[in-house]
Amino acid sequence: MKEPSEIAFIGFGEAARAFQATLAEARPALRFRAYDIKLVGPEAGAMRSAMAEAGVDCVNSATELSGADWIISAVTADQSLIAIEPLLPALAGGLVIDINSVSPDRKRETAKRVEATGAEYLDMAVMTPVHPRGHGSPVLIAGPQAEVLCPVLAEMGFSARVAGSAAGDATAIKMVRSVFVKGLEAITVEALLAAEASGCFEEILESLSASYPGLGWPDIAEYQFERTLRHGARRAAEMEESAATLYALGLNGGLAKQIAEVQRRQSSAGPATEQDTLAETVRRTLEKRRAVSGMQRRPLAKQT
Repeated sequence: MKEPSEIAFIGFGEAARAFQATLAEARPALRFRAYDIKLVGPEAGAMRSAMAEAGVDCVNSATELSGADWIISAVTADQSLIAIEPLLPALAGGLVIDINSVSPDRKRETAKRVEATGAEYLDMAVMTPVHPRGHGSPVLIAGPQAEVLCPVLAEMGFSARVAGSAAGDATAIKMVRSVFVKGLEAITVEALLAAEASGCFEEILESLSASYPGLGWPDIAEYQFERTLRHGARRAAEMEESAATLYALGLNGGLAKQIAEVQRRQSSAGPATEQDTLAETVRRTLEKRRAVSGMQRRPLAKQT
């Protein structure tokens, strides 16, 4: 399999933009086009501007992406199958690369529908934040063509490792890992919000710093708040897929669902101000979440 001359994107959010920017830098001759559901509605102007600034041809429907050598699906987790369906009747060969953070069952179902058209499918799991490395971020790949594609991806600057020969093998690793990664975020923010609400923030932070110095307090807490406040909605959708993964394995998907709920509530508080200290971020987040939920502070019951 040879390198593509044109890459199309379904969804042109953070991940797609990061991939496209570094791919364009590494391969100036590459052509790009993209479609995003935000091309309809109040954010249409901003989306069109983002595509134009990146040198990406904007199309008005997913069907207009057909014919590209590679089509990269980079939408929100809850839209991964919905987004690909309009494209299926127009697919004529080529390769669909699914980088969405969804359950193995979802990727297997998507692969089945894509391969029924005669196109190839690659399960790709992005294992780190996409900035600053873009398409050079470490990824796992899986599917019948994974071994063949790995050297092609490497030549283009991808940092890819084959996780298996079946769709779902790569995303399974990410979904299980995410229970811990996003769970640690949720535990951190909820513990510190509870500490602030209880009036013992400094004591809790000092205790955690002493007990777990290897985590790098307070920097890790600042990072966890930044990620959940800025990306909580997307992380919540991902954790719903982690929950589906755990349920399918006969395990406790309810844990992942509660992590999703924390992430979702964090997103409702909005991004923190960059100049805020950790204590100020925690206090403002607590106030915003109380305002959104209508939650009232109740004093802790005294022991008798």
